[in-house]
Amino acid sequence: MPTYIPSQARPLALSNWLLSVALLVFLMVVVGGITRLTESGLSITEWKPITGALPPLNDADWASEFNKYKQIPEYQLINKGMAMDDFKFIYFWEWAHRQLGRFIGLAFVIPLLWFWVKNSIPQGYKPRLLALLALGTLQVTIGWWMVSSGLSERTDVSHYRLAIHLLLALFIMAGLIWTALDLRIYQKNSASKPAILLNFCKIVAAILFIQLLLGAYVAGLKAGYIASDWPLMNGKFIPDGIDSSNGILSMLGSDPYWLHFAHRWWAWVLVAALIILARRVKASGARHISITIHICFGIQILLGIATVMSGMNFTMAVLHQAVGALVVASCVWGFHYLGAKKS
Repeated sequence: MPTYIPSQARPLALSNWLLSVALLVFLMVVVGGITRLTESGLSITEWKPITGALPPLNDADWASEFNKYKQIPEYQLINKGMAMDDFKFIYFWEWAHRQLGRFIGLAFVIPLLWFWVKNSIPQGYKPRLLALLALGTLQVTIGWWMVSSGLSERTDVSHYRLAIHLLLALFIMAGLIWTALDLRIYQKNSASKPAILLNFCKIVAAILFIQLLLGAYVAGLKAGYIASDWPLMNGKFIPDGIDSSNGILSMLGSDPYWLHFAHRWWAWVLVAALIILARRVKASGARHISITIHICFGIQILLGIATVMSGMNFTMAVLHQAVGALVVASCVWGFHYLGAKKS
């Protein structure tokens, strides 16, 4: 029989709130992908957390922002002569990305304060919610740190910083989902323990992390453009162009040919791991979660191939990043289900 839950605690409301914020973070990942693919990320050269919420409102404001953009290498070496309308296009996507970040912050902080004041947060969950808040604050800092890497000596942002920014966003989304699922368990029985991350799930998570890291590097280095055939790369299984002359570590983290090749084929290691995960979840009684995992990684594999063979078609590339985030979400759901069974 379910244990009595004090009237102040509202675990289900908290869970729904966290899932809503997770959905916003998912949207942020998608908009971030669009910002990257449209090469909009360096269009706003300053970080103004409050006043930056307003876009340019008149011709003078637009001219001022455009003049700031003209001072950075991306404009001087790549986009020199860009028309104002083209600048407004890239400015919009970077502004929308930052504006959504502001909205997510408010969507997390205001309800958190409300639940806190109303004493609606179950015992043991306040530190977890504060940790999520701290991660969100860190993400803002990393976002500007990433942008700043492309404002002086480079014509783009550091792919290392881009990877950290993307992976932290996905980690925050995972943390929001995991905590929301724990609260749903608490709603049914306040004496229940939070789910644990099983050793098997840690292995799958590590394999997934590697694939996400490779994907972020491929995106940051625009390595997807170097081959448009599949399964071969420019007619060969191991493509010409892999360069280890600067050392193995440099090749593993910076060589676009190697990273594109590794991202393609590590995907199948991940597929094998996810099939095993889905089978274990199904055997534990959650066929619906198993089906979700299969659907997500199946669509993602098809989108990856289609993105390559279409020559990095914009829509395909955006969907590839979006479904990648859904793969993460489905894995967290499966990990949590198995972990709740063992806790």
